[in-house]
Amino acid sequence: MTEATDLAAAAGAGDPAVGLRAVAALRRLMESLESAQVRNARARGWAWQQIADSLGVSRQAVHKKHGKEIG
Repeated sequence: MTEATDLAAAAGAGDPAVGLRAVAALRRLMESLESAQVRNARARGWAWQQIADSLGVSRQAVHKKHGKEIG
């Protein structure tokens, strides 16, 4: 299994301590993956609006979140 699969399984654990730690780890993983893909999209010439549409958010939201790290 992959880390994400293991974390997803742990997120459904009956023990809240285990489940909540897994949810927090999944959140960090998701943020990291999103940042990597936004950088990838910008490097390939994607406009902020294209990225926003793919993420299901506004252009302003995606630019505010990732604009400073990417430029």
